[in-house]
Amino acid sequence: MTGTPLRVGLIGYGLAGSVFHAPLIAATEGLALDTVVTSNPERQQQARAEFPDVRVAATPDELFERAGELDLIVIASPNRTHVPLATAALKAGLPVVVDKPLAGTAAEARELAALAEERGLLLSVFQNRRWDNDFLTLRKLVSEGTLGDVYRFESRFERWRPELKGGWRESGDPAEIGGLLYDLGSHVVDQALVLFGPVTSVYAEAVVRREGARTDDDTFIALTHANGVRSHLHVSATTAQLGPRFRVLGSEAGYVKHGLDPQEAALRDGLRPGTGAGADWGTEPEELWGRVGSGESPLTDGGRPEPTLPGDYPAYYTAVAKALLEGGPNPVTAQEAAAALDVLEAARRSADEKVTVTL
Repeated sequence: MTGTPLRVGLIGYGLAGSVFHAPLIAATEGLALDTVVTSNPERQQQARAEFPDVRVAATPDELFERAGELDLIVIASPNRTHVPLATAALKAGLPVVVDKPLAGTAAEARELAALAEERGLLLSVFQNRRWDNDFLTLRKLVSEGTLGDVYRFESRFERWRPELKGGWRESGDPAEIGGLLYDLGSHVVDQALVLFGPVTSVYAEAVVRREGARTDDDTFIALTHANGVRSHLHVSATTAQLGPRFRVLGSEAGYVKHGLDPQEAALRDGLRPGTGAGADWGTEPEELWGRVGSGESPLTDGGRPEPTLPGDYPAYYTAVAKALLEGGPNPVTAQEAAAALDVLEAARRSADEKVTVTL
């Protein structure tokens, strides 16, 4: 990719915008962070300090007023704003990247997809954990048949946060699209669908455990895939002892992996892909590798260590740039996001009504 980089307007400079999107956009060949939109004076100052050449706008309207000066809009604002802002960007003639979840409902996601198709514009969803180190490793094992026929996929995204942090993510207002089901659940459901395809039934338990909490903070989702694989997915903020990130059981072997991909921690620490201490981006030490084997526990040295592939969040925005500049494929489509939202909506219904939902 050569020539003038695409000018990117980033809406939102909280956790998602400042930790994930801005650094990855700035590190991507073919993209240039042009404008950051935030009304918070401290975040405006932070954006200017981290990216001295960036322009700052207080509202999305200021950005859309000069849509002709931009080539891509990235939406990293609160969940309730995703649909209206993506709609406005598409109607302004701009390709869009939206942080997950794309929308509150699958119907809204499909409406956005239809609008993007009608306008001939890219609409992509930031599902960065498709590029986690452990997930890339698991995809390789599954595609190579190392595990045989997979029977059960266990995925845990667990945290120990007994005290509420506050903010819209913990609000009980349905309009905010908060709670762990739509936050971490968006990741684990998307990964299950990528690995094992469409789902035929969904069962879920969503619990509010912490005092003062207003939305789910300890949730379990069981999926039956059309190919017969069962996915057992856990997302929690109340797990005092963390389980394995993945335990995947097949007819020939299993794969067990503990710990989280290191990329988020690196980004939070100010490291950047490909520079300085970030030269070995996404790698982890051998002692953290998962294990592949059968008949024994990894805790008693059962199986063999499986080298963890490097995590690669930068690959997402590289693919976005190639899609816009070279006509490459959309790395995460709105239709894929809608399929995940079908599952999340079914999980919400299952937990509320205490039923198994057929899709």
